[in-house]
Amino acid sequence: MKTLNDFNFKDKKAIIRVDFNVPLNDKFEVTDATRIQAAKPTIIKILEDGGSCILMSHLGRPKGKQDEFSLRHIVDEVTEIIGCNVKFVDDCVGEKVEQAAANLESGEILLLENLRFYEEETKGDVTFAEKLSKLGDIYVNDAFGTAHRAHASTTIIAQFFEENKCFGSLLAREIESIDKVLNNSEKPVLAILGGAKVSSKITVIENILDKVDHLIIGGGMSFTFIKAQGGKIGNSICEDDKQELALEILKQAEAKGVQVHIPVDVIAADNFSNDANTQICDINAIPDGWEGVDAGPKSQEIFDGIVNQSKTILWNGPLGVFEMESFAGGTIALGHSIDKATKNGAFSLVGGGDSVAAVKQFGFADKVSYVSTGGGAMLEMLEGKSLPGIEAILK
Repeated sequence: MKTLNDFNFKDKKAIIRVDFNVPLNDKFEVTDATRIQAAKPTIIKILEDGGSCILMSHLGRPKGKQDEFSLRHIVDEVTEIIGCNVKFVDDCVGEKVEQAAANLESGEILLLENLRFYEEETKGDVTFAEKLSKLGDIYVNDAFGTAHRAHASTTIIAQFFEENKCFGSLLAREIESIDKVLNNSEKPVLAILGGAKVSSKITVIENILDKVDHLIIGGGMSFTFIKAQGGKIGNSICEDDKQELALEILKQAEAKGVQVHIPVDVIAADNFSNDANTQICDINAIPDGWEGVDAGPKSQEIFDGIVNQSKTILWNGPLGVFEMESFAGGTIALGHSIDKATKNGAFSLVGGGDSVAAVKQFGFADKVSYVSTGGGAMLEMLEGKSLPGIEAILK
């Protein structure tokens, strides 16, 4: 696996695919700069070697050239985070861009305009990718969040850099962290899968059953398993058409010696609102008119014990409706348990949009071993799929 450390970038122009698809408010200010900060180590290494950086990214899903999706809005933020002036060119291919790249001196950074202003980007157009390739000497892919898409800048471009291509520090670390969980883990291995739907996690569960010792199934998807086993779940969320599948998963897990843990009690609410009336009840005896919205105290205690006997922990999906303060307790308790296990030497990987939002919101981001930056890409890796953006560098 070629990484930045395999190259000296002195007097070289690195064309880097970063993931600067960051949220902006109505004043076009960046509201979460995590993805920009994540790219900083790669950029700094290249500049310190004496090279220059040409950054390319997409932002949002524009229909043609729309100013609201222009990357010019984030230039100041990137400048501040990287700590040196960032030049901007209002296109990503063509003569003007080639001139700007040619004029770039060692130690300088050039940010290109939104790649998705051209439909050729998402179509994986070879001619478009070749135009991008002419801008740099070495291609660096550091965009894990888009590594599962065979777009021009994430995959197709790599063919124009036979030997001169590598993973950036962020993408290399993402690959290593997921590989550590799936293939090089210290036992016991625990996977915690939460969220609303079993259907979105089926292939993940099937792929990891051979690799884990314990599986905690929490959040809304737990009710499909409980109902399938004959429990009463009141008005709780449930995928009725996935009940047979849930029973099949439990059967597969038992055959492979994997212990599956589902909450035993829940916080139930009489309304889907932060100020609803609540009660604690057994998960298989939720009264009609009530719905489970968070893991209960007994479940939190059981999960704490499982987490703290584990040496490798994967967390994907919350245990309750953590966006509402009243129903965040189970997810926060799990965060504390993983924090404690990590301090005691466990390796903990958190990934998936909601889990990442939760660890950031409740202050656990720097208390786990690694927080993944790519939701869809991470899920596909956990499903056992090979990602085109990664394969293109390995070829």
